[in-house]
This record gives sequence, C-alpha cells and structure tokens, in this order.
Amino acid sequence: MPSISIFEVIGPNMVGPSSSHTAGAVAIALLVKKMFNQPIREVEFVLYGSFAKTYKGHGTDRALLGGILGFETYDLRIKNSFQLADECGIKYSFQVDEKETEVHPNTVEIHVSGEKGGTISVRGVSLGGGKVKIIRINGIDVDFTGEYSTLVIRHLDYPGMVAYIATSLSERNVNIAFMRLFREQKGATAYSVVESDEEIPQELLDKLRQHPKVEDVMLIQV
Repeated sequence: MPSISIFEVIGPNMVGPSSSHTAGAVAIALLVKKMFNQPIREVEFVLYGSFAKTYKGHGTDRALLGGILGFETYDLRIKNSFQLADECGIKYSFQVDEKETEVHPNTVEIHVSGEKGGTISVRGVSLGGGKVKIIRINGIDVDFTGEYSTLVIRHLDYPGMVAYIATSLSERNVNIAFMRLFREQKGATAYSVVESDEEIPQELLDKLRQHPKVEDVMLIQV
C-alpha cells in the first residue's frame, strides 16, 4: 500500500481556496520567476485542462500572477496581484487552450518577456498538495520539481559538457542529488538539470557561463 505524507493530507501553508489550483499555480509561476534572469516586462499564461475551465473561480489567475511577482504560496498579497502587477508595469494575459487535450489536468505554459529583451517559455503542472513539476522549457521536455536547489544549464549537446558541469560542481564541494540531461536531438540545444540538497554558490554560475557551449544558466535556490 503506498504511503501518504502528512503534507499531502493537510496541504501547504497557502492562500486558498485550492492547493492544486492556487498554491500549485503560485509555485509554478514562482519557479519561472526564479529561473528568469532579468526583470519581467510581459507574461502570457496559457491554461489547459481543469486550469482552463476553473481558473477564474479558483483564483488560479491571481495565483499565477502572484508567483510571477515573487510571492510565496502563503503571501496575502496574492489577492491583490492584478493591482500590484499593474503598479509594477507588468503586462499580463490569460489564454485558454482546449485543443491540446493530452496534458495533465492542471497544466499551464508561461511565456515571459524581459525588460532586457530575453524570453522564456516554461510549462508546469500542479500535482496536488502544493507539489508541482516543470515539464518543458522552450519546447524541450524536462522534469524537475524545484524542491531542491536546482541549476538549469542550457547548452549545446557537445562531448564533455556533462563532465565539465560535474567537475565545476565538485570543485566547489556541491553535492549532486540528481543530474539529468534533456535534449531533442544529438548536437542541438540541450538542458542539463542539476539538483542539490545544499545551497549552490553564485560563483558557480559565472564559472559555467565561461564555457563557449553554454548559452544560459538559471538557478533556483532553496
């Protein structure tokens, strides 16, 4: 019989009404906020499945926008996220996609544009109890939860890249809990995702960016 944690029973510390539709939505958007390396100018949320059907009634729209503003699941400012986003000059929109049906019921894709011209597209799912998973970045399938300190390195799929990343971590005594490579095809853009059960030093990002095949480094610090 599978075990159920107390966290899954009582849910996270959160602004309601739903751990899946509000807390999970905040958590997904907050991960995107942490991954993006510049101030956000504009964001589009594309909602699928149950998210698409109930997002207004369950406050999923406010929750997603709150995460983009950097709010945690328990932050009471989530209730005023529309007003606060307007005050920050962030443009936002919500789109419903009913054509793509082979998705998790609580799925959102977030398209972000930054003040310095950068963009990112991230798809995440809310799994219940406030737990979430990131499943796609810029069209490439990935798989991580953000529950660990996480490095996301975008690079060309090139011999020696994984060794370079692992060595850079080892030189700074960063313990690797999980490390996976995601790619669409050999030699194209790939994402290496490294999860650690300890804080990842900022200087490591500078080291990784020195490699000519590294295109971007994102850090989710826990």
